[in-house]
Amino acid sequence: MITLTKEDGPADLDGVTHLSIGASWDPTSGASGGVMGKLRRKTGTDLDLIAIAMHDGDPVRLAGLDSLDPIGNGSLLHSGDNQTGHGDGDDETVTVEFAKIPPHITSIVFIAAAYKKGSSFQKARNISFKVYDASGGSTQQVADIWPSMLTTDNGCAVAKAVRSGATWKLEVINTTGKIKQGDELALMRFAASK
Repeated sequence: MITLTKEDGPADLDGVTHLSIGASWDPTSGASGGVMGKLRRKTGTDLDLIAIAMHDGDPVRLAGLDSLDPIGNGSLLHSGDNQTGHGDGDDETVTVEFAKIPPHITSIVFIAAAYKKGSSFQKARNISFKVYDASGGSTQQVADIWPSMLTTDNGCAVAKAVRSGATWKLEVINTTGKIKQGDELALMRFAASK
């Protein structure tokens, strides 16, 4: 088993064949009370978990938003867009099968964002990211990442998987920043800076 923290630096994923990262959040009414507060809670909040496959610092594939299998061979799969945050457990998940990742992919950056216009981290509560060793069909949690609730940013670089010879390493990043909403190039530039 591996255990990950930001302070420990990159962890060796030798023996990990499948890795999953899940994002979860709860909808909130924000400062609205009464009918508006109930409506906001019912409508929910749309956050997005996105994985960006990189080739030497250049984004080449994106899993998330409307792309569930961007490489086309099941090696980088997104669970689909949860637009509310309602329900138990992870609201969105990305799973990586390392053996199927093409050799020219040198890293994968996992980003959570209030990407769509009108969405915001401030309209959600209890945002967290869980990292699982999903090898052999298991769901053993190896990290729990909680971004600061004080941020006014709308993007969080959660973690980065980096190819290291024949194996992979995973580094917890947990760094927030601004991403222009609805701008895929801004999202990819944010990932490339990590």
